[in-house]
Amino acid sequence: MKTISAESTTSNHLTDIILPFQQTLESSFFAFTSLTAWLLNIAGRVFDHPQEYDDPNATISSILDEIRQFSYSVDFPPAKLKTGCGEQCLYVLDRAADEALKFKKFTWTRPSYPEEEVDEDNIIDDESELNLQKVEEDMLEEQLEEEFEDEEHLLDLHGLGGLSKTGGKSMDGGDGSRPEEIMESSTDAAEWKLEVERVLPQLKVTIRTDNKDWRVHVEQMHQHKEGIETSLIETKTYLDKLHDEITRTLEKIGSREKYINNQLEHLLNEFRANQDQLAETKEKYKQGSGGVTDRTRSLAEVSEELDKIKQEMEERGSHMTDGAPLVNIKKALQKLKTEMQNMDIRSGVVEHVILQTRLTGKANALENDDDEDFGY
Repeated sequence: MKTISAESTTSNHLTDIILPFQQTLESSFFAFTSLTAWLLNIAGRVFDHPQEYDDPNATISSILDEIRQFSYSVDFPPAKLKTGCGEQCLYVLDRAADEALKFKKFTWTRPSYPEEEVDEDNIIDDESELNLQKVEEDMLEEQLEEEFEDEEHLLDLHGLGGLSKTGGKSMDGGDGSRPEEIMESSTDAAEWKLEVERVLPQLKVTIRTDNKDWRVHVEQMHQHKEGIETSLIETKTYLDKLHDEITRTLEKIGSREKYINNQLEHLLNEFRANQDQLAETKEKYKQGSGGVTDRTRSLAEVSEELDKIKQEMEERGSHMTDGAPLVNIKKALQKLKTEMQNMDIRSGVVEHVILQTRLTGKANALENDDDEDFGY
């Protein structure tokens, strides 16, 4: 996770913006708009901090309007900013950052370099270079001494020959004088040349060129300087021609731009007036659409009540046209009649039984009375 945090400014406060490595288009677009709004507020503009669920088209149009007010050209469609990433988003952020730095009067200071400590390796390299120079000088001196000694030996060959002939007289006698006879060599000249040719390769001293040697760097610097001077003469002429062509082209473009602006000024005024009318029409449309939504909601409620009433009326109509209740009523009446007849029969039987019991009771009473009268 990457976190961008900033301190509060006089115009707005940029909260912590968390930018995940794998993020959605909505989160990246919200991060882009938040960062742009923060930079615009630092640049002295009063720009509201966008919310996450705002209309992206309105937010992009307001950001591009602010960028155009800084006299920057926007030659890409606004839909390119909806992704929250890409070349167009970087262009907007770059321009907003430039204006913020200008407003804050930010200036670049001269860099201060730390003092570098001399490494021991460099000292060793310098000593090796000095030793190499000493070795070269010593070798040259040795070669000169050897050549001088060779010449002396060649000159005194005859004297040495005389010494060999006289024997050790001078050595023992202690004269120390030179030999009087010339010394003659008995070596063949052809054999001497062959021996010299054989030994000559071994006597050569080859010194390898070191890339760290300052002489090599100086020669390379001179070569590069000459190459730069020669190429500068050629390129300067081409650059002068190119500069002249660019200035002429810019003058032509400026004159044509002024001409086009003068020719299209009335069209621009008409366009601005049409934009104002369009904004008013949109505002009216929003107001009318709000009333339409309220009316549609009330219409839906009325239609729902109407459906309920229709359903009740249909149920009542179906009950009124249905003959099943009448049939049930007739059956119930018939059943009541049969039950009433049964009850009449039962009540008649009960009355008959009661009358019979009364009659039997009276008969028994009369018999008892008669028995009492006759004295039984």
